[in-house]
Amino acid sequence: MNLGDRIFLPVTVREVPSERTECFCNEEEMGFLRSLELYKDAAIIVVNKPPGMPVQGGAGIKNSLDELAATYLRYDFSEHPRLVHRLDRDSSGILVMGRTQTSTRALHSIFREKTSGASNNDLHNIGRILQRRYWALVIGSPRRPEGLISVPLKKVIVDDGKSERITVVDNPQVMSSQLAITQYRVIESPCHGYTWLELSPLTGRKHQLRVHCAEVLGTPIVGDYKYGWQAHRKMKHLPCSNIESDLNEKFLKERRLPFGLDLDKGSILEREPHLHLHCKEMVLPNVSRALSSGRDLRGLDSVNLAAPLPPHMEKSWNFLKS
Repeated sequence: MNLGDRIFLPVTVREVPSERTECFCNEEEMGFLRSLELYKDAAIIVVNKPPGMPVQGGAGIKNSLDELAATYLRYDFSEHPRLVHRLDRDSSGILVMGRTQTSTRALHSIFREKTSGASNNDLHNIGRILQRRYWALVIGSPRRPEGLISVPLKKVIVDDGKSERITVVDNPQVMSSQLAITQYRVIESPCHGYTWLELSPLTGRKHQLRVHCAEVLGTPIVGDYKYGWQAHRKMKHLPCSNIESDLNEKFLKERRLPFGLDLDKGSILEREPHLHLHCKEMVLPNVSRALSSGRDLRGLDSVNLAAPLPPHMEKSWNFLKS
């Protein structure tokens, strides 16, 4: 950091709820937000984050999930839900929040242990406490139907400091690089040059799955123009893309989408598909029971979570299966 740098933190780091700036939604938006709930107990609340909705608030960002949850997903609790992990804005799926400071600290330790303890010699322990499984539609097909990716990643600054990207580094001793580990397996290899993958990140690095797919497997995720723009330039549009696009435009004119989200657009039938990356399943310890009983997290039963695919990925799945 340099003198004069500005730091933007999510509003969820505040400990005094009365100082929070509340979001205000109409009834339709509030109903949509609560329809995203997948699971709730005394310790956690889990939502199926839609693509296009930012997780954190910040400069120029409206309707982020952390701010909306603080106002509308608190229910009868005196405290507001707090983020314990992140999803990219354009990705979707399971997002876990702690409902109290105590449960948030416990969840932070679970996610932090998974990342900080990552090494090639401790893969068994990494997957034991927390498991996440993503679905991704990629361009092309990996050489092997399943495998383990274990490479260091590093952030680099591009465009004269205007933006950044994550890249694979050859030397793990490079300063500021971080080991990133992902298990993958092929779910379906349909025609048209696409493949459905299941991705299980054993670490939690920024853009880890996107970079592993694009730079290691050579199969960038559909809709990932940051790491797969060259592959998208070579993509051939499917024969019914124009029909699907016209139908979507007509449908959207008649339907008002909550928070300005384009939830009905972005399948592979369109010229510019949206990101096809979705956190579909997660297994984590029953934090609520651990806090109420005082038992260790490892000795408790697990909470199994599942999130249905977003509409654009479901359309792509149905088309490729037909």
